[in-house]
Amino acid sequence: MAKKILIVDDAAFMRMMIKDILTKNGFEVVGEAADGAQAVEKFKETSPDLVTMDITMPEMDGITALKEIKKIDGSAKIIMCSAMGQQAMVIDAIQAGAKDFIVKPFQADRVIEAISKAIG
Repeated sequence: MAKKILIVDDAAFMRMMIKDILTKNGFEVVGEAADGAQAVEKFKETSPDLVTMDITMPEMDGITALKEIKKIDGSAKIIMCSAMGQQAMVIDAIQAGAKDFIVKPFQADRVIEAISKAIG
């Protein structure tokens, strides 16, 4: 059965890029969210196997959303997506329970490697 993924990014084209990479590699995208608050709601609705979470978003940022999702499900698997130069935020995210991080612009093989390892 295909692993279910929730994609969270405020940029629609970034969500589309990740979705394209995932669907081509046999994953099922069960939801998309444009900010952290939507991410928490979609997580409750879809119970995904994994979440890809942008760090910098309006309303609620990715690290806050990560912490909220971890409160709902302590075993939730979340991979952070960050632009270059966000090392401090990435460290915060890992300490808050993120499994891994991928750097934008995305490389398909790195995305698949991180997700496969996290779901593993």
